[in-house]
Amino acid sequence: MARTPLSPDNSAIVLIDHAVGFANLIGPKTVEENVSGAVALAKIAKVFDVPMVVTNGYDDAPSGPLYPELAEVLGDHPVVHRSEGFDAFYDERFAAAIEATGRRKLIMAGIQTDVCLAFTALTALDRGHEVYAVVDASAATTKETHDTAIMRLVQAGVVPVNWLAVGSELQRSWTEEKTAPGFAKVIFEHLGSWRHQHAYTDSIREHATK
Repeated sequence: MARTPLSPDNSAIVLIDHAVGFANLIGPKTVEENVSGAVALAKIAKVFDVPMVVTNGYDDAPSGPLYPELAEVLGDHPVVHRSEGFDAFYDERFAAAIEATGRRKLIMAGIQTDVCLAFTALTALDRGHEVYAVVDASAATTKETHDTAIMRLVQAGVVPVNWLAVGSELQRSWTEEKTAPGFAKVIFEHLGSWRHQHAYTDSIREHATK
């Protein structure tokens, strides 16, 4: 069966429970790494004008509000606040928001990988969606639980990716000039290792400063 690449016309990005109260649940990654991955993914949604569905508990719940850095990027973008249900589809407003995107390819990230992300992704598969799990914008208590959850999702049919792979597949080539500056800026801000690769530095800086 032929593969259809991710594109701005067939994909939606879904962010699940990137909340300050869950920061103590992140084991193998630092909070800063998880924040950076989630924020980079939100920026990619904006650069490529991809529909984005964001969900979290209520701000006064133990999990608390979204990461401030993520909230700043989201601005007035709506957030589906859930009071119950580890599977976000348990909330009819979330399910309606997903359907409203009109997209069958869902690029998902969340905390925790083994609970809210996993259950939501599995239900998305059951509903006929093609699901991509962004591993570096998701996290769990330990590396073992994160990796086991990803293995479970892969066995079910979810495609594991990272945020750079998502953005690169949407961008496809630096010759796509409309989105190249914005995507280059995301790389420059969130992937320090690329800033030190001589082969890419000049191109990234050029686009990031436009």
